[in-house]
Amino acid sequence: MIETDRLILRGWRDGDIAPFHAMGNDAEVMRYLGPPMTLADAQAAGDRMNAVMAERGYCFWAVERKDDGAFIGFCGLQPGYDFLAGQTEIGWRLRRDAWGRGYAREAAEASLAWGWDNLDVPAITAITVLANTRSWGLMERLGMTRYPDEDFDHPKVPDGSPLKRHILYRIARPISRRAAP
Repeated sequence: MIETDRLILRGWRDGDIAPFHAMGNDAEVMRYLGPPMTLADAQAAGDRMNAVMAERGYCFWAVERKDDGAFIGFCGLQPGYDFLAGQTEIGWRLRRDAWGRGYAREAAEASLAWGWDNLDVPAITAITVLANTRSWGLMERLGMTRYPDEDFDHPKVPDGSPLKRHILYRIARPISRRAAP
């Protein structure tokens, strides 16, 4: 579990699935992410995150607001799969009523700090679509740099979709941060 001033990043609970499913059916939240989620999709995602957590000790953690205990989304790290194999990915998704309050940045900064302190990785990567200016804007505010020569067509997105082309950002391990032995 990671605590910030206003948030708790933690493993997923059964009670997170319904609000995650609702978030996954908000057209504005899913605008750059793909089709709405079914309840089964939401459950599978929570199960996947807990499996990654059990295996690796980290995942795209559930984000809980401290003042009211509300699930507001997820943020964290996961091992890169398929097209990001061998890399560590940071990602986030918050429900719409949590946007514009600094929660994503707070959670992402805590996730990066945890990664530098606990993972022996040279860099952390993030991806999104070019149109998702809020997401890549946060990447830049976190100190991440875009690598246009590594932009790619996402293999899990259908050909012809405006979400097919993805951009890649990365941040190198700060020299002052060393992973725990």
